[in-house]
Amino acid sequence: MRRNDNYLPVPGEEKNLDVDFNTTTRRNESIPMKSLYGDDGSPLSPRLGPYFSDGRRRVDYVLAYQIQKPNSIRRQSSRFGETNFIRRLRRSLSMRSSRAPLQPKEDPEIAAQDHRTDYHEDDKRFRREEFEENLLETGLELEKDEGTKIPGIGFLKIHAPWNVLCREAEFMKLKMPTKKFYDVKQGSNVVEKIRLFIHKVTAPLHPKVDANRPQSIKSLSHPFSREKQHLFDLSDRDKFFDSKTRSSIVYEVLKRTRCTRAKYSMGITSLLANGVYTSAYPLHDGDIEGVNAEPNDRKLLYEEWASYSVFYKYQPIGLIRKYFGEKVGLYFAWLGVYTQMLIPAAIVGVIVFLYGCATVDDNIPSMEICDARNNITMCPLCDRACSYWKLVTACGTARASHLFDNPATVFFSIFMALWAVLFMEHWKRRQMRLNYIWDLTGFGEEEEEEHKDHNRAEYEFRVMQKTLKKEHATPKDEKVKLTCTDRLPAYLTTVVVMCFLITVTFAMVFGVILYRISIKAALHMSTYPAARSNIRATVKTTAAIINLIIIIVLDEIYAAIARWLTTLEVPKTEKSFEERLIFKTFILKFVNAFTPIVYLAFFRGRLVGRPGNYLYVVGSYRMEECAHAGCLMELCIQLCITMLGKQLIQNNLFEIGIPKLKKLLRKRKSDLDSKQEEELNKSMQRHEKDHFLGPFVGLSPEYMEMIIQFGMVTLFVASFPLAPLFALLNNIIEIRLDAKKFVMELRRPIAVKAKDIGIWYNLLRGLSKVAVIVNAFVISFTSDFIPRLVYQYMYSPDGSMHGFINHTLSYFNVTDFTPGTEPLQPMHLGYKVEMCRYKDYREPPWSSTPYELSKEFWAILAARLAFVIVFQNVVMLMSDFVDWLIPDIPKDISLQIHKEKIMMVELFMKEEQGKRLAARDNHNQDNCTSPSSANESPPQPRSRPVSHTNCY
Repeated sequence: MRRNDNYLPVPGEEKNLDVDFNTTTRRNESIPMKSLYGDDGSPLSPRLGPYFSDGRRRVDYVLAYQIQKPNSIRRQSSRFGETNFIRRLRRSLSMRSSRAPLQPKEDPEIAAQDHRTDYHEDDKRFRREEFEENLLETGLELEKDEGTKIPGIGFLKIHAPWNVLCREAEFMKLKMPTKKFYDVKQGSNVVEKIRLFIHKVTAPLHPKVDANRPQSIKSLSHPFSREKQHLFDLSDRDKFFDSKTRSSIVYEVLKRTRCTRAKYSMGITSLLANGVYTSAYPLHDGDIEGVNAEPNDRKLLYEEWASYSVFYKYQPIGLIRKYFGEKVGLYFAWLGVYTQMLIPAAIVGVIVFLYGCATVDDNIPSMEICDARNNITMCPLCDRACSYWKLVTACGTARASHLFDNPATVFFSIFMALWAVLFMEHWKRRQMRLNYIWDLTGFGEEEEEEHKDHNRAEYEFRVMQKTLKKEHATPKDEKVKLTCTDRLPAYLTTVVVMCFLITVTFAMVFGVILYRISIKAALHMSTYPAARSNIRATVKTTAAIINLIIIIVLDEIYAAIARWLTTLEVPKTEKSFEERLIFKTFILKFVNAFTPIVYLAFFRGRLVGRPGNYLYVVGSYRMEECAHAGCLMELCIQLCITMLGKQLIQNNLFEIGIPKLKKLLRKRKSDLDSKQEEELNKSMQRHEKDHFLGPFVGLSPEYMEMIIQFGMVTLFVASFPLAPLFALLNNIIEIRLDAKKFVMELRRPIAVKAKDIGIWYNLLRGLSKVAVIVNAFVISFTSDFIPRLVYQYMYSPDGSMHGFINHTLSYFNVTDFTPGTEPLQPMHLGYKVEMCRYKDYREPPWSSTPYELSKEFWAILAARLAFVIVFQNVVMLMSDFVDWLIPDIPKDISLQIHKEKIMMVELFMKEEQGKRLAARDNHNQDNCTSPSSANESPPQPRSRPVSHTNCY
């Protein structure tokens, strides 16, 4: 098998195969290579779709590899030769092959000039030849294409014939639809009637897919068996196994096929890791745009899912699952349920916000702050540079705080805690319904593990290195594997680096705190009236923007470091790798996103001290205080800017802008005009077009975005009721962005079966539990809700809120200032100040215990702690009641699953009865026939019962 051979082999007859698979006219018969190409090398029957050169057999999988391409052996294209145009094409189309580790990054033409690289390339070629010979032995059909329009890249196209598909489908226990159909009866309870009514009302919002098949009819599915092939509808073999199933079958064959001619065994992942093959991927169904674009599932997905014009419609989850597999389908189904559930949360959040707007003029505490007749003089906000100030100047902040700190906030926190439980329950029911529709109800853990037990490329490479080192010391029968001792340096590195990165996050937050302290003092010392006009708003907004920039930058750095650390640990399987990566990334991103918010909510203003005895850090930096109306407003600003910034910049702008920027840079570097590029695109084969698409890197980044957003929506929703609204608007865009990315910009992923969303459900459930506790502490300690209740029912003379502001302010004698900290301009207000006020519950300077915490402080602290305990237990009890009230499996689905089992038993009983009747009929026929007919072949068993025939 020479390197430049183009071959279309016919697989040998496999043993123990059912005779039904070899029909009289073999559809898998190969055509001689000479008949496929003309004298100039161009195909006689060109077809640019995902097919072999004969235009009949579908390409189920493609392996790409680097080649040396001397002009003497390279098949020339009739349209594009080795001219300056190819060199311009090389510059215009930057090769974006697989990002597998250890992949050579040199230009193929430059590498071909080096003798050592030639030897290395020959070694790769020998391994490819052995691997391809082993693939032929499994029954797969191969075709090489080295005369492509991508310089230095060759392609191995793989086709699975019918007998291989049937064999592997039986091995993999794939559930396939039988000929038996049955009516799906809808539930008769109130919930199902309401669901059906909503389905009818929202009919215009459903995508126009699967219109020919009634929704009330479902086929009975059964694991494919070659012995029971008569149960399945095999009238159209080309469509029995769809493209997703075919590619997953070929991938399973590739995973277990190995080349062992070398000293160590290498599978497809090791071959990719060592650069023997540069990439491996299934093909998209066809083109999306263009006159020649034939109708296909990819085009339908683009029109009904990935287009912004259908943003108001539901997602075609069934078609997504059919094209990308169950794992991707479950992600988008979960994202759709999450977005749908955000609608009522957003509506209630807007109502709570509007309630705050409507009652701001009736709020007595803010009216007292804004009343200039009170003439309350406050203590300086910083040492020396700041002077005394009037409480009336905080009127705007106090009114704005009431928008987010009002009695409705407590109701909204309880509502969101129950909303999180309802969301989880709704998703579990939706997930069970999808499992039923997608025939995953019998998909057990053993079958799930079969798809996840294949070793990763890096693991095999490390095992190979260890094998070579211990080749003489290790017995031949002993299996070499990586132990904890081998991974110990990586584990220690992970722990040290993770602790260091979390410390870096804390240091960044502390740096922003120092920025706020110093910039506030600088603005107070400024001589410009504009700088001194609104110091608080300036400091809050700029600090929040700086925090946002730090979060975005560190997020990208942390994601790369988490992947590096996980790779360093060399996990054995993809499942282990994914779980470890998710764990590290979640911890780092969660700490990075929420550390500034946690500081503002629970620590700012708590460790300040009092006038005359302030707490200082880093020398002379005095810890910052909360505004008089509390820190809730600053928490709201920080949460708003962080959430909107991450969604607009990190999630949307990066996903849209970076691909557009790369495309623009490629066009600027390219010498091809748009007409030449369009002509080139039309002439390229499907596998060549898909080679330029980005590799699929998994769903973890997509899930991580939504998990962090879910935390923003639930954890601190008491301070920002509009968070669900912003999340809803973002997700409407996010769904279409992800859809366009999957359909147009990424290679088609391998279809992976999955019953649930895995570890992400546990993270969501944990966040929803933590959210109850966090919101209890936000309401109790960050807002003024508890102090107001305590004052109204314990200290108010008339049971109203009049006098609340004066009650929260303590007195300070200015003569008790620490020397060197008093204001430089004490006469700034035009009169001499003897007493100033500050927000705290302390004894006045004329009491027997001046500046000690007062009894009001301890009463309010006890009320705060009591509220946390009561709130947490009541909400948890209500959540558990809702969880118990709503069953995880819808009643109609459980009934249908039971019905399917009964129908399957009946089907097999009828089959056995038909076999017995057919055997009896054959026996009677043998007794009635003449001896001359005894040599004839007996009739094949039929699946249906036959009537008895008399011999008379």
